[in-house]
Amino acid sequence: MADPVFAVAVCTAGLAAAGLWAATAGMLRPHARLDDAFAVLDGVEPADRVPGGQLVVDDPESRLERVGAWLYCRARLPLPAATARVLMLQGRSIGDYFVNKLVLAVAGLSMPALVAWALRPLTGPVGALPVGAGLVAGIVGWLWPDLQLRNQSSRMRADAQEALNTFFDLVTLERLANLSATQALEAAAQLSDVPVFQRIRAALERARLEQRPPWLDLRQLSADLDLPQIADIADIMRLDDQGAALADVLMARVQELRDAHLAREKAEAHQATERMTLWMSIPVVIFSLAFLIPPLLKIAGQG
Repeated sequence: MADPVFAVAVCTAGLAAAGLWAATAGMLRPHARLDDAFAVLDGVEPADRVPGGQLVVDDPESRLERVGAWLYCRARLPLPAATARVLMLQGRSIGDYFVNKLVLAVAGLSMPALVAWALRPLTGPVGALPVGAGLVAGIVGWLWPDLQLRNQSSRMRADAQEALNTFFDLVTLERLANLSATQALEAAAQLSDVPVFQRIRAALERARLEQRPPWLDLRQLSADLDLPQIADIADIMRLDDQGAALADVLMARVQELRDAHLAREKAEAHQATERMTLWMSIPVVIFSLAFLIPPLLKIAGQG
């Protein structure tokens, strides 16, 4: 285990720094920026906010999730818009994300010390190594969920686009059943519980409660999720206010989206095939060298 005096000094310094930071954060009161205040008065939400509809706590009965929400709200931890966007596409709350980071960070901090304490009868004191290893492991544990989200972002975006293609089909069918534009959107959004459908359903419900058309809410959701297809369907369904026929326009847009999706899938398949070609060529090169090197060595020996 680490030297007790050194370990106590490091822990004391860490606690003192954390206490000073917590006291300073508690004394400071956040002030709204003038640009954000005017934006809210105009009905436009600030650009650097957490995307609308993002839940801080999804399950109020979960103590761990509430701890993560408390950490996010009280410690004023930053949440990048890209991270919030992936969380929305996954249907996860902010509290769940931060409690995951907290658990991994605490596990990384404590694991080296616990291992050193368990092996102390065999190895004896090992100095400050567990403390340094714990700090490194704690930082890695805190950053690990961010790396996971970054690796999953492309897959989640592809799944969301496929869900939107299905949503377009459902809206078209509902529209062919002589429902109005808003009713078709609401009926289609009720047919699935995937995260994208839930976000669309929440935007429509918010617009309904505020007694206004949902087009601006859908466009805002499109910006939050970085899915322009939602803005497309909002623009198309908005034509219903002008008495335009929407079925043909919707079917044409659905065909365009499916063609674009097919083109992306073909491009990804082509890239995967090229990557496989590299690994397939390595055995060929090895066998070629195995056949060529002996004659070359013989010729070099005769020379």
